[in-house]
Amino acid sequence: MRTKPLFATLLLMALGALPAPAWAQKLAPGLWEHSFTMKTGSGRVEAAMAQMQQQLAAMPPDQRKKMEAMMAGQGLGMGMGPGKPNTLRVCLTPEQAARDQMPQQDTRCQQTQSQRSGNVLKFKFSCSGDPPSTGEGEYTIVSDKAHKGRMVVSTVAQGQPERMEMEQSARWLAADCGSVKPRP
Repeated sequence: MRTKPLFATLLLMALGALPAPAWAQKLAPGLWEHSFTMKTGSGRVEAAMAQMQQQLAAMPPDQRKKMEAMMAGQGLGMGMGPGKPNTLRVCLTPEQAARDQMPQQDTRCQQTQSQRSGNVLKFKFSCSGDPPSTGEGEYTIVSDKAHKGRMVVSTVAQGQPERMEMEQSARWLAADCGSVKPRP
């Protein structure tokens, strides 16, 4: 199972599912860190993540540093230990913030429904690809520098239907994105 692409893809789908007019206030441009945990009914993703964490921990220090640097260059970080969140860093440009738009993360995903009440956005989405996925969730906009949410994704893993639940929080880190490149 390709776990790293799977957990990154799920987070990217969640971010890409947010519609442009959803934000009541402007999000601060700059570097954002999204922390998330996932769980599945089958436990397959969790087991694969644990195996990846063990393999990373067992690497010689110099090799582990290189691997962590490569992941960090893509904005990815793995929580080391059970229940520890994974992270994804995203660069929100001033232009994207001015358009009230999160960067489009996965062009295979389309929002199919959204409903906004105050600072809470409920949404549904559908993603084409192999395998296709559908999902729904909600985000609460805490401030221009924080939001949190949850979502449920239905897909297929190893030929079997899979339901994944994800809890996510995001916080603004800095105005300068550093080495994290903006997404379109």
